[in-house]
Amino acid sequence: MTEPLLKTELCGLHMDSLIVLLSGCVGFGEEYTRVEGFSNRDVGAICLKGTTGSLRPGNAPHRIYETPAGMLNAIGLQNPGVDAVVDNILPTLDFSETRFIANVSGSTLEEYIEVTRRFDDSPIDAIEINISCPNVKEGGVAFGNDPAMSARVVEACRGVTDKPLITKLSPNQTDIAANAKGCIEAGTDGFSVINTLMGMAIDIESRKPVIGNNQGGLSGPAIKPVALLKVHQVYQVCREHNIPIIGQGGINSARDAIEFLLAGASAVGVGTALFYDPLICPKINAGIANYMRQHGFASVSDMTGCLQLNG
Repeated sequence: MTEPLLKTELCGLHMDSLIVLLSGCVGFGEEYTRVEGFSNRDVGAICLKGTTGSLRPGNAPHRIYETPAGMLNAIGLQNPGVDAVVDNILPTLDFSETRFIANVSGSTLEEYIEVTRRFDDSPIDAIEINISCPNVKEGGVAFGNDPAMSARVVEACRGVTDKPLITKLSPNQTDIAANAKGCIEAGTDGFSVINTLMGMAIDIESRKPVIGNNQGGLSGPAIKPVALLKVHQVYQVCREHNIPIIGQGGINSARDAIEFLLAGASAVGVGTALFYDPLICPKINAGIANYMRQHGFASVSDMTGCLQLNG
């Protein structure tokens, strides 16, 4: 069971652990909760798979490819559509055990509004706005890399829901802090930092990209240094407004998670690590708790942003 000192609050949600399972890595929750030995007390929240207005079949294969210290994926937002998720999937989830966060995706502003409005009329605990998906050919990337468009999406979604809004920021942009500032002004309650980096793998025999979509999102330990810097940069804006960050990108140990907390995260996201160690969350929790006892931290919030810069 998670230790009391790991309990935290994120955008008004009370969580038993600071760990959030990332969108796309655990289906709609049921794919992970059926793993033998799993306890929902090990995780504070689960982000559901990215959901669009209508059913999407996703990209052509190959969709996943292992890389040195990472993984490329280009699933293409395969999902049954928001009505099927709200009507058929949400009723099967146990909202008493953990928090569930919807992940809203779209190709147009109107689609983001439609999907957000539909989730607003549901038991979902919070809504993550995916404006930064690097493995679809339209929509997310354009929105996420343009600060003005990012703010427009956040503002539009804010207008149709009172649920907590968490904006997922892209690392594939010029000034992530400026984008974050615009999203705060537009009404976001928190951030997920970062989404995957854009990458490619090539089959030298066929001389073609391995991924059917040609490019995909790179995740895993390879992107951790980039993610840490982006969290630190966004935190400089967020701390002025008391806006929390879910730090994510290559976390596969307690040490990794602690680094993100020190850089400015209030919670940490675990994704790719689940593919090779589905029960890694209790190990991360135990390591963080041990570090907190050793260094005299009474709560997770005491650790957030404690980074001491050189010079």
